[in-house]
Amino acid sequence: MPLSGIQIYKLLPQTNCRECGFPTCLAFAMKLAAKQAELSACPYVSEASKSQLAESAAPPMRLVTLKAAGGEVKVGNETVLFRHDKTFYNRPGLFLRVDDSLSAAEIQAKVAQAEAYKVAYVGMDLTLDGYAVTSTSGSPETFAVAVQAVRQSSRRPLLLDSRQPQVVAAGLQSLAGETPLICSADASNWEAMTSLAKQHPAALVVAAPTLDELADLTQKIKARGVEDLVLDPEAHTLGQWVSASTQLRRLALKKNFRPLGYPLIAFTGDDADPAREALFASQAVAKYAGFIVINHFTPASLYPLLVLRQNIYTDPQKPIQVQAGLYPVGDPKPGDPVLVTTNFSITYFSVANEIENAGRPAWLLVTDSEGMSVLTAWAAGKFDAARISKNFKEFGVADKVTSKRLVLPGHVAVISGELEEQLPGWEIRVGPREAVDIPAYMKQML
Repeated sequence: MPLSGIQIYKLLPQTNCRECGFPTCLAFAMKLAAKQAELSACPYVSEASKSQLAESAAPPMRLVTLKAAGGEVKVGNETVLFRHDKTFYNRPGLFLRVDDSLSAAEIQAKVAQAEAYKVAYVGMDLTLDGYAVTSTSGSPETFAVAVQAVRQSSRRPLLLDSRQPQVVAAGLQSLAGETPLICSADASNWEAMTSLAKQHPAALVVAAPTLDELADLTQKIKARGVEDLVLDPEAHTLGQWVSASTQLRRLALKKNFRPLGYPLIAFTGDDADPAREALFASQAVAKYAGFIVINHFTPASLYPLLVLRQNIYTDPQKPIQVQAGLYPVGDPKPGDPVLVTTNFSITYFSVANEIENAGRPAWLLVTDSEGMSVLTAWAAGKFDAARISKNFKEFGVADKVTSKRLVLPGHVAVISGELEEQLPGWEIRVGPREAVDIPAYMKQML
């Protein structure tokens, strides 16, 4: 049985040092009991206590990480059923299926097209996370060639999809130093697949049609020394997936049932219709896939999936924000003016769009206001002369702009004098209060 918060507290050093990020050891113990903190955050816990607390402090869902030269994908470690309860942390990895029945040239072309696709979204680049190489040929040699062809066009993490151990072994030969995902171990091959995952090493998908069979297999495989597991409930329709994924998530988080405390994988491409596949994949993003394998790649279908995933896996207690920096709007020259705003995404896009509507290029200095709008950030002390001046110097505005004109939002005219002191030699102007008035202001005043 998991330990209570008081039981955990008795095993902690009780120094209240706050180095764990919590005000007291009791508060930290309560978070450990609720699976909302990790024991590693305490630098002074004794080894004896660690061994007693290890099982109780472990997150209810294991963190699984795939690694390759082109990046890594982390899934799992979630602690809540619903996003509004807290937040979802590790967004599901989107993998495009590549069939080994294609020629090496066809595989390279398909992967290269997907590699080039990128969605610019509030200062972030959203892309696919990797590729699932599927063996339909059943030939180890053909599968190895397919894996090598993918590697010639991409360095992103891979999923090796075959239930034949000899085929998977051939694919692993090209992935030395990486941590791929092997798919899948089932009742007939789990011993051979476990050996491969342990030797390489790699994460391993465990597939079974019932929850009881899944739990039985994970316990057997874990006993053999492979702990990075991913569950495949073999749900082939949308209804089956929602039912299975919800039951698995509840058992892991609400019942703390360790044999099923692993992330899930969804194969949404079982439906030949790209529109239905997109619907299935969007449901898998929401509930509750760790990895999603899609068959069809089109910008029209992938774009909404990437944006949906980003929105769901954004902390609901933190506003969506763009990266602070100096942004050119409309190909500005060094002599063009600089307008200042905050990094709240809606504010940024409103201001940037109105500058474009003005038909006059300008520089937009986006300050780090922790995602707040202009008035809110000013009231919270996150948008003042000191912070604007700091970002001004950090992003090298003076090195790129010679106009010496900087325009503040009208709502914070009160800080203009302070900013003049912070930036000697620069003319500080006060712009309009609302973004919609920027085009008129730029034509009349700039």
